[in-house]
Amino acid sequence: MTHIRQAGITIFVLIFTLLLFESSQLDIWVQQWLYDAVNHHWLWSKAEPVTRFLLYDGIKGLLVILALCLLSALVFFRRTPPVQSRLPGIRIVLLSLLVVPTVVAVLKATTDVACPAGLQLFGGSQPYTRLFEAYPDDLRPHNRQRCFPAGHASGGFALLSLCFLFREKRNQRMALGLAVAVGWLMGGYKMVIGDHFLSHTLVTMELAWLFINLIAFFEYHGRAAFFATDNVPAKIPV
Repeated sequence: MTHIRQAGITIFVLIFTLLLFESSQLDIWVQQWLYDAVNHHWLWSKAEPVTRFLLYDGIKGLLVILALCLLSALVFFRRTPPVQSRLPGIRIVLLSLLVVPTVVAVLKATTDVACPAGLQLFGGSQPYTRLFEAYPDDLRPHNRQRCFPAGHASGGFALLSLCFLFREKRNQRMALGLAVAVGWLMGGYKMVIGDHFLSHTLVTMELAWLFINLIAFFEYHGRAAFFATDNVPAKIPV
């Protein structure tokens, strides 16, 4: 399936996801299962040090190390056969690790959506407002809210680009499965500590796949035409 077609399908799925969650209480219903309303705490404590290290600080550090390793491969080992045969894929992964979190961070800074833990429904002070709703004038937060889409999971879902390192469908599917697992592990952790709704993580995953396919299209078509290269596109497994 072509990258542009994948991007088009992803845009359709993204719109459907936004409409579904904007017109339902699905986010609230899911989040209520993760919150103890009697004792006023979330399913997992944000202050728990081991889980925070493994699923927050540690996993972000591993993503940085991966990016540095790929960058080193491009700079110092680009003429070795294993790297040379995967140059387009390495560039796609590197750009994805940069672009996907950046896009999500920009959206977080502009959408002004509160985290579940900050809502009155879950012991906070903010009213529940959806993405396309305005805060009531008398309950407008003093500081801009930065919880939509899910930022932490964006690094994990950027790993969906790993499928472009391979040409065999089996390896591509394994890479996609690994990336989905890592992304949802990171996103799920932020949900159980009250930082994100389900829709926040879903939208991040869809945005990641959208921009990864746009990056891949540029690598295999736009960049190839501009620099007169003969990159052969890696087909996306369907």
